[in-house]
Amino acid sequence: MEFSLRSATESDIGFLLALRDKTMRYYLEEVGMPTCREEYEKRIRYQFDHAKIVEMAGKPVGLFKAAYNSELNHWSLVQIQIAPEYQGMNIGSRLIRQLIEQAKGAGATVGLSVIKTNPAQDLYSRLGFKVVSSSGSELMMEWHS
Repeated sequence: MEFSLRSATESDIGFLLALRDKTMRYYLEEVGMPTCREEYEKRIRYQFDHAKIVEMAGKPVGLFKAAYNSELNHWSLVQIQIAPEYQGMNIGSRLIRQLIEQAKGAGATVGLSVIKTNPAQDLYSRLGFKVVSSSGSELMMEWHS
């Protein structure tokens, strides 16, 4: 299925709060991380200028947020969340592969953090990310060209 990306705006905050709750609440609760609206919104607003809304047929179905640090020649995959009813359609893996291709072209690395119990880490491993460190309830993973 085809999808598109557009820059997130203030009018997307409600969708993003609901998306975070649907996709992350279980894993956050599992490791004792906060699930209140204030914490959700703080995470959503972190590097919000890089936030892209994933749309299918004009309907928002996800969030993709990646930021580049030119000094370090490093991409950070800040957030990727796809609504549960759209998971399994290779949307997330296609977005991450596109980011990896950009990084390859620049000889850059890509890093991310993932909650230790989140099965998304299996996807990241399949795409070539390796665990480089662990901190509390999160794993830091990196992809190198």
